[in-house]
Amino acid sequence: MRRVSRLESAIRRLNAQRICLDRAILLVAGLTGPVLEIGLGNGRTYDHLRQRLPRRAIFAFDRMVAAHPDCVPDAEHLILGELEETLSKATTHIGVPAALAHVDIGSGRPELDQPAYRLLARYLPALMAANGVVVSDAPIASAQLLPLELPPQVAAERYFMYRAHP
Repeated sequence: MRRVSRLESAIRRLNAQRICLDRAILLVAGLTGPVLEIGLGNGRTYDHLRQRLPRRAIFAFDRMVAAHPDCVPDAEHLILGELEETLSKATTHIGVPAALAHVDIGSGRPELDQPAYRLLARYLPALMAANGVVVSDAPIASAQLLPLELPPQVAAERYFMYRAHP
């Protein structure tokens, strides 16, 4: 079997990300609540979400700002700090449960990323509205997040989608 280049792999990941986000946007159309962008990074998915959901508040979480200047939320919607600190206080900051959360915090090294995903499994369900949708770059093991079937164009284990338990 031919090894896929890192460029090809990145393209597949970004396509899967966009397809899953667009599916999630449709799934939450009837729900109220903001969007959580956990891992602002360079701001690409934040920009995609704000274009697709112009009437929703989007709260972005990250350790520090590294996004393109056009893709940085205002101070009210940017939550900086370590994941455990920001997630533990997020309910107070955002005020209402989220309809959609996108998680993209992985480094590509599962042994380094697992503690962060365990934190997400602990805090994220409490931040989500009933039937809200979580889209993630890695699995999140939580009994309150029920796996959703991926869109047919997305290979298994490429991206992950969950429905918050009602």
